Amino acid sequence: MSEDYLSDPNIGLRLIPEQASRHAEGVDMLYFALLGFSALLVTVLVGLVVTFGFRYRAGKTFRRRVTASHVGHRVEVGFALSLGVVFMALFAWAGKLYLNVYANTPAQATLNVVAKQWMWKVQHPDGTREINTLHVPANQSVRLRITSQDVIHSFSVPALRLKRDAVPGLYTSVTFVADKPGEYRLFCAEYCGTDHSRMRGKMVVMAPSDYQNWLTRNGTGTTPAAAGKALFRSYGCSGCHMGESSVRAPSLDGVYGRSVALANGGIIIADEAYLRDSIMRPQKHIVAGYQPVMPSFSGQISESDVLQIIAYLQSLKPGDWRTEAP
Repeated sequence: MSEDYLSDPNIGLRLIPEQASRHAEGVDMLYFALLGFSALLVTVLVGLVVTFGFRYRAGKTFRRRVTASHVGHRVEVGFALSLGVVFMALFAWAGKLYLNVYANTPAQATLNVVAKQWMWKVQHPDGTREINTLHVPANQSVRLRITSQDVIHSFSVPALRLKRDAVPGLYTSVTFVADKPGEYRLFCAEYCGTDHSRMRGKMVVMAPSDYQNWLTRNGTGTTPAAAGKALFRSYGCSGCHMGESSVRAPSLDGVYGRSVALANGGIIIADEAYLRDSIMRPQKHIVAGYQPVMPSFSGQISESDVLQIIAYLQSLKPGDWRTEAP
């Protein structure tokens, strides 16, 4: 990340960051509604404290209440019910907004983001890589698949009203549409060690044509699936899963999205998390009819390589391996 970017006064910290995504306005509306309602409650409570403090101050004479008033109970119950209705309305509003922002919806492009002390490593669908900078096309849905190589981090772009944790061993995702071209600050929003404050970068939102030109200039020509295929062979996976080895292993062509029967009688969907666990923690889900003999690759393979192998497995259709040599 250039020093020019860090010193640019036009993109410095602001009390309220500019809105650069389609859901940013909705997030701000909810924020100001919560702020306004909280201010109203504080005003009412402070007003009551001041009023009662003045009315019942020392030396002030007042008529003692002898019997309980039913009117007082009605006021208390009505006030409590009103607060409950308002809180439930705010909860429903926030819940709907959260689901709209963080639901796993289809996207036009999926980018891999791997956090590591103290940097952000990004890979685009065509294989283009970058560090601490994320280029995305404007007005197109983009999905980020996020994980961590070491400790918990948090991917945060305030202008997009976007924050998603990067957790070791897990995949989190978020889909967004950036609708305002420009450069926006990227932060780690979770304390992650000594140089946490240096784990920052920028998101560059570009017109779709400019984004394609940028990919052409910076692309490597190797897609994650192609790189994953080479890694699948180099780590020896093909010897058991698609070769003539004496070790009997499940076939993985077309496995992504399929229901897999487990040795414990359960059934699991072969999603991204399942594929990762099968590589890093193979004893976690034993496939029915097979022995738990696969070694763990934990500590031997990087998260970036795991994501590429998963991309390769996702690209396979049933029967693809019949035309490939081991």
